[in-house]
Amino acid sequence: MHWRRTRDRVLVMGVLNITPDSFYDGGRYTSAEDAVERGLRMAQEGADIIDIGGESTRPGSRAISASEELERVLPVIEGVHRRSDVLLSVDTTKASVAEEAIACGASIVNDISALRFDHKMAAVIGKGERFVILMHMLGTPETMQIDPSYVDPVSEIKLFLAERIDAAVRAGIEREKIIVDPGIGFGKRLKDNLAILMKLTDLTDLEAPVMIGLSRKSFFGRLLDLPAGERLEATIAANAIAIANGADIIRVHDVKEGRRTADVAFRLRHDHH
Repeated sequence: MHWRRTRDRVLVMGVLNITPDSFYDGGRYTSAEDAVERGLRMAQEGADIIDIGGESTRPGSRAISASEELERVLPVIEGVHRRSDVLLSVDTTKASVAEEAIACGASIVNDISALRFDHKMAAVIGKGERFVILMHMLGTPETMQIDPSYVDPVSEIKLFLAERIDAAVRAGIEREKIIVDPGIGFGKRLKDNLAILMKLTDLTDLEAPVMIGLSRKSFFGRLLDLPAGERLEATIAANAIAIANGADIIRVHDVKEGRRTADVAFRLRHDHH
């Protein structure tokens, strides 16, 4: 796949949540101006992509309306797009939100439902000729952490993602515009998250770039007994392992540290050949 062969670095995606209730940065960037400034700062710190989300997907979170979501994300997408050429991603499961975000400058739709929650989503992405991130999740954010279980998490995730790639292509999305995400923390136990990290290379058979979103997730809290604000070092360590095992994109709250982690881990992966 050209995407992977020609990339000379791991891409860093900065997380910008414009939500009152996201687990780590919820309520931090409630005004559009603050969020735009934060996005521009992430670009300066080395983010290749900024992922803008208006709806929390933390475990137990509830859905909001499309109009509320648009009110949160559009001014930020427009504001960053006007002042920077950094790639913009919209983190949404709603086709109407994706469509307006694309019109405002978003190049990527990050859909945690892998096109399952809104049957119009695939057509919107295909028509707009944009990239899509397909993520694995059990159930919905509201239910995903209620007793999740797997026999073999990595092979089950891989089967699911292969099936969603096929569905996306059938719906008119170009094969080379598909990125996959195993969905760390989305309907996973601690041991499942660790298995995904250690066996990430298994997902490279899907021939799509692999994104991993580990930043400050609750499984680090279980490993270290620390709150979200104290999980930066754990995030750095796990991202380095993920990159060593083939991750192409890391999704982080802390861009400066993520960029440095990515650059070192990428060299370690490539220079020993």
